[in-house]
Amino acid sequence: MRIPFLAATFTVASLACAPLFSQSAGFTGDISSKPPPAAPAGPAPRTADGKPDLSGLWARPYVPDMTKSNKNLSQIGTPELPFTEAGMKAWKSYDAAQGDYTGSCLPFGLMRSMNSPDPIQIMQSPKYVALLYEQNTWFHIIPIDKLHHKDATPTWFGDSVGHWDGDTLVVDTVNFNGRTRLDTIGHPHSNALHVIERFTRTDSLHIAYEVTVDDPKIFTKPWTNKRIFTIRPDWEIMEYSCEENNKDLYEGHIKAPPPAH
Repeated sequence: MRIPFLAATFTVASLACAPLFSQSAGFTGDISSKPPPAAPAGPAPRTADGKPDLSGLWARPYVPDMTKSNKNLSQIGTPELPFTEAGMKAWKSYDAAQGDYTGSCLPFGLMRSMNSPDPIQIMQSPKYVALLYEQNTWFHIIPIDKLHHKDATPTWFGDSVGHWDGDTLVVDTVNFNGRTRLDTIGHPHSNALHVIERFTRTDSLHIAYEVTVDDPKIFTKPWTNKRIFTIRPDWEIMEYSCEENNKDLYEGHIKAPPPAH
């Protein structure tokens, strides 16, 4: 049985809104450390059309720093990302004490939402895959075997299209508005961000998730982060609300995000 956990009141230095956190009884601080349901792992289930079935409610490790990976926060190879000169400037100039856009309940953006610690519900059909984030009750729709929209307005979560590469769902996302950060500690990106995600259901209990970040304005080369999602059939997604009524906003600590690069 899952119970709500009321996180601490938002502080700018935390870089994240902290309304209702969804956890289970006995939670000790890392959502990925809670043991999965007592059941042996079997083969990955499949849908009626023969594709791996990604649907379900998934716990995922909190990744506040994308230079690190998985719940033990092991380095992905180097503690620093391959910044361009502009990227390094954007990274070094970021100061959470001067305000972070999440504090005024603006959308986290795709990567920061994928890195959050709360559960994610995946719903799947032959034509679409939907990601339902418990975080702020956001959702993201991925058409399968479609083309990116032409001349579309840039958005917080970008324009995603998916296709199956064998048993792996590959999601290609472009057309970001450049107003978000990649993770909680504030690694930057621009409106040239191109994200490729790979979802592979390795067995009945797990999804192997891999994301490649490519942004030629901010990074000299693409780089990759990996982690594992664990299914939680004993959980239900919960309501999550973030409102623009906190002290930091009214007193001017939280400032509007900068324009797109």
